Amino acid sequence: MEEHKYGKLINRLKAIFIDGLVIIGLSLLVSAIFAQFDHVNNAIRAIAFILIFLLYDPIMTSTNGATIGHMIIGLKVRRENDEEKKISFPLALIRFIVKAFLGFISLLTISDKNKGKAIHDSIVGSIVLQN
Repeated sequence: MEEHKYGKLINRLKAIFIDGLVIIGLSLLVSAIFAQFDHVNNAIRAIAFILIFLLYDPIMTSTNGATIGHMIIGLKVRRENDEEKKISFPLALIRFIVKAFLGFISLLTISDKNKGKAIHDSIVGSIVLQN
C-alpha cells in the first residue's frame, strides 16, 4: 500500500485562502448575471449567495475530492477508512458546516499524531492527503 503524506496546516490555510477568492469570484459572476435583468428579487439574490457559500465546498469535495484551492495546493479529501474513495455529499456538507462553525479552532487540532485530521475531519471520518 502506498504511504500518503497528510495535508499540513499551512497548505490547508493556503487552500482556504484560494477558495475564499473563488467564492468571491463566483459571487461577482452571479452579480454580473443578475445585473443583466431589470429586477431580481432580493430574496433570490440572498438565496443565490447563500447557496454559493454553503454548497461550493461540499459539491467540490464530494465530486472532485478537492476544492479548487485544494487542487492548486495539491491536497485531496478522502475517506479515512478507504483513502482511494471520496467522501459523500452529505458527509462533505456536515464537514463544511462544522468547519465553518468552528473556524480556525478546528484547524488548531491538526497534528501528525492524528493523521493531520482537524475536528471536522474526525467527525465525518475524512482525511486530507498531500499529493
